[in-house]
Amino acid sequence: MKHNTQYSIRNALLLITIYSLLVTTLGCEAFVRKFTRKPKEENPVREELVLVPEEYKALNVSKEELYRQYLLFWQSWHSELIESLTKDASHKRQIYCVDEAIKNLGLLRVMLSEEKQKKLDIYISELKDLSVKIKEDSYGNSIALNRQKAERIKRNILRDFSYLKIKDYLI
Repeated sequence: MKHNTQYSIRNALLLITIYSLLVTTLGCEAFVRKFTRKPKEENPVREELVLVPEEYKALNVSKEELYRQYLLFWQSWHSELIESLTKDASHKRQIYCVDEAIKNLGLLRVMLSEEKQKKLDIYISELKDLSVKIKEDSYGNSIALNRQKAERIKRNILRDFSYLKIKDYLI
């Protein structure tokens, strides 16, 4: 019996060895395909991106509505400037807010009669002076003074250039 079990163990080992040799030499085709490098295409077809500019027509907005929009844009930028001067926001943010406020006042200016343009020019020059002071004050030493000046300018502009006071001077 001992000889018979040795013989069966030997046969089993021989069969396992032959089977493993067959598997390794023939290989699993799916396994081989998975790990073989695919050849590169010589000139791959690339789809070219084409950007077509689209121009949006402005809606027929009355000059009164346009004035109110620019006044609102200026007011929001100016409020954000005051807030940035209150909360010690970044210096770049303060400069950006004051520049946007000046830009929107310039857009307002174009819509006014010459008499009101001259009056608005005074406030624009004050805001530009404030912009210079903010740009020079990179350490925030005079932030409170700049905030007070910005609040004063905002009050004066809202007092003198509200829509009800300006509606007769729009061109």
